[in-house]
Amino acid sequence: MNVKERIFHAVLFEAIALTIIISAASAVAGIKSTSMIAVGIGMSLFTVIWNYVYNVLFDKLVPGRRTERTFAVRVGHALGFEGGLIFFTIPVIAWALGVTLWTALVIEAGFLVFFFFYTAAFNWGYDKWAPYQRLVSRWNAVVKSPAH
Repeated sequence: MNVKERIFHAVLFEAIALTIIISAASAVAGIKSTSMIAVGIGMSLFTVIWNYVYNVLFDKLVPGRRTERTFAVRVGHALGFEGGLIFFTIPVIAWALGVTLWTALVIEAGFLVFFFFYTAAFNWGYDKWAPYQRLVSRWNAVVKSPAH
């Protein structure tokens, strides 16, 4: 993936995830939606940066065609991605929501379970989605073609 594609990938990943988790987390944790929106957006911005960095590193460590990666590789990818986030997110959630570290850990555990499955499914679908692949191919052809 080139830089533009990585940015598109990360933003799409977060936009879909935020749509799903803000209302679910608010309902389950009993926290106001406005507080969850603020935490969600802040964590999302951090996660977009982490997503970009992590995926660049992952692609260097696991070379080859992304479309041919096995489910086991996808599971490993998801575990590494989520493991990298947990160190930073628990203290931030506790501080931002005014809850204990234990409560933040419980909230984070819910996020981790969701994102574990979501990350694997999103990346598999993203890599396999044929219309998207054709769009990227066309975009790259236009960007690389000499000006007339």
